[in-house]
Amino acid sequence: MPRPPLPQGEEKTRQVRAMFDAIAPRYELVNRLMTFGLDARWRRRAVRDLRLAPASRILDVAAGTGDFTRELTAQGHHAVATDLSFGMLSAAHGVRARVQADAVRLPFADGAFDGLTCGYALRNFSDLAATFVEMGRVVRPGGRLSFLEVAEPRSGLWRAGFRLWFRHAVPLLGSLVSSRRAYHYLPQSTAYLPSTDDIVTLLNRAGFVAVNHRFVMGGLSQQFLATRAR
Repeated sequence: MPRPPLPQGEEKTRQVRAMFDAIAPRYELVNRLMTFGLDARWRRRAVRDLRLAPASRILDVAAGTGDFTRELTAQGHHAVATDLSFGMLSAAHGVRARVQADAVRLPFADGAFDGLTCGYALRNFSDLAATFVEMGRVVRPGGRLSFLEVAEPRSGLWRAGFRLWFRHAVPLLGSLVSSRRAYHYLPQSTAYLPSTDDIVTLLNRAGFVAVNHRFVMGGLSQQFLATRAR
């Protein structure tokens, strides 16, 4: 039986908000199980790669329960968490500043932040191009961004193992620990993700330069770095 088409536009926004509200209580547990705890290491490096001075003001977009936000604070920055889901922000611990907002309409002044992070959420935005423009608006000229996103290894053996884990084991694990619907959506949602070249183009159009991309740990994850044009 063919899968139903993935939601688009406002319907996607509504469904994504409801889904993350529902899985918030066990979100961090499932993440740790899915990545064997490696995601914490990837976030530490992603924050270091911002190369911003201590006490910089950084916005964590799609912050979820605050993994990136806490890492920003641990490395000496002033972090603000924002997320579409009130449930996710409510479940966050160790996060002082949190604001519920749609990333396409951020309630912050132009150039309010020195940097911006976003972890594994690009495919969840209903309008990625407009979201990048809004990110560019709130980051000051010369400010930096660092994104992490899902990827798929290119090596045959790694790719086969990843597909087995991500497409079959993760939905089963999520069904047992949290929500069947949400963790079956996860591998399907990669269909929303543009190609690397398209993401770079969208960031350039949104006012970011020196956009760099790298695969993490053989392609288990990927990272984008960029600087806001002066």
